[in-house]
Amino acid sequence: MKKIHLLPFLAVFATLGLQAQTEEKIAAKTYYKQRALEDAKYEQEFTADDKITEEEFWDEQQAYEKDLKKRDRKAYRAYMKGKRDAYAEHYNHCDDHCHHSTHYYSHATYYYYGYNRNYYRPSNRTTIRTSVRVPSVRVGVGIL
Repeated sequence: MKKIHLLPFLAVFATLGLQAQTEEKIAAKTYYKQRALEDAKYEQEFTADDKITEEEFWDEQQAYEKDLKKRDRKAYRAYMKGKRDAYAEHYNHCDDHCHHSTHYYSHATYYYYGYNRNYYRPSNRTTIRTSVRVPSVRVGVGIL
């Protein structure tokens, strides 16, 4: 009677399973990055009729991002990276012809700097710090 060795079959199935999981993760990252680009474009073109509608829109967007962060951190990071890239690209050609609301600029600042504190924020100033010590005489006062 022939013996069937299961180890080679298990190794093949495990490898295929890991490959499928990796492909799913890559697909998810790609999906959320693409979704971020689409959302950013919509946000950049969004104009509300009144303040209430605008506040509701931005609140819903914030709620979506918060929910995504709770559900899947990697997808959230991919989404936010996509948003940051889209907002940076828009910033490069946005000038006087772009009329955005204060809510838009608030969120643009968050996408650019807020969600990732390690993001490099260039400074316009050059600061040189020096330390100067001046020797002084110590005087003690006592009561006799």
